[in-house]
Amino acid sequence: MKPVRMKDIARDLGVSVITVSKALRDHSDISAATRARVLKRVKELNYKPNYAARALVTGRSNMIGLVVPDLVHSFYSEIGNGLGGVLRKAGYNLVISSSEEDQEIESQVIDQLIARRVDCLVIASSNWTAAALKRVIEANIPFVLIDRRVPGIDANFVGGDDELIGVIATEHLIEVGCKTIAHIGGAKITPARGRLEGYKKTLAKHRLALGPEYIVTHDMLDESAHEVGYESAMSLLKLNPRPDGIFCFSDPLAIGTMRAILDAGLRVPEDVALVGCGNLHYDVFLRIPLTSVDQQSFAIGERAATLAIAMIDAESQSGPKPKPRSILLQPKLIIRESTYRKIHA
Repeated sequence: MKPVRMKDIARDLGVSVITVSKALRDHSDISAATRARVLKRVKELNYKPNYAARALVTGRSNMIGLVVPDLVHSFYSEIGNGLGGVLRKAGYNLVISSSEEDQEIESQVIDQLIARRVDCLVIASSNWTAAALKRVIEANIPFVLIDRRVPGIDANFVGGDDELIGVIATEHLIEVGCKTIAHIGGAKITPARGRLEGYKKTLAKHRLALGPEYIVTHDMLDESAHEVGYESAMSLLKLNPRPDGIFCFSDPLAIGTMRAILDAGLRVPEDVALVGCGNLHYDVFLRIPLTSVDQQSFAIGERAATLAIAMIDAESQSGPKPKPRSILLQPKLIIRESTYRKIHA
């Protein structure tokens, strides 16, 4: 049997193909009664849209590409869920790819998505130079940066207020009595730099002077974060005076740090209080539930999806394009046992 076409549905109902198309897209021009008739016939005939043919006519694939550094990290999974929910309702399909925190792989992934004619890209880039996004700009494909900015690129961005995250985490450790607060973070990506800056400013505000040895930074933070956190914490615990509080760039780093503290025969939080970032679902199920800064990862995905759709719509309109927007979601501290006891000590 030949596949059912839109023109077959239009002929059966005595309407135009345009009417059927608008009904399928829930266009405001179509009455509720007509839309109901079309959808009923679509279901009866088991009509499946030919997206490839539609793309040739409209110039749109109805696909949006998401590029993240890591598909294992649940922070990015949450972003993907938020993104996908909004896009699905708007008739878009989400294509997800991982760069594995590798700049060369990221370039290949982006090239593949461009070749698939995605309508927009949503990117948490592993690169930290403007040259990284040159191919996207040259292809004239709208894009939204999430979580990580790229210096030198004036682009639409959705993420957390990273300096505020550093302030909130460090202030909390000071409030629970910590005097020697270390930080485990990143060297180059913008969220790491922002959180480090917030940490430093808070220590300076409270006149807590510490040497550079209390800050440990790494280029790779997602792929092997548990091991990095463990090794970094072991080196910090050898310092004199030993840290009595540690703020980690991410929850996976904090989990490795917690294991190192316990393996060293110390207690969390009595000897070393610990704060992570991300508020991952499993934080509450850890041996010692982890205090963490919630970045609103699901909301980041939702806001990025809304912004991506608006950019796609703007591409089809004449006149000047809207200026890039920067949307910062406010972080929130979630207090658990890794610092909770110190508050009540």
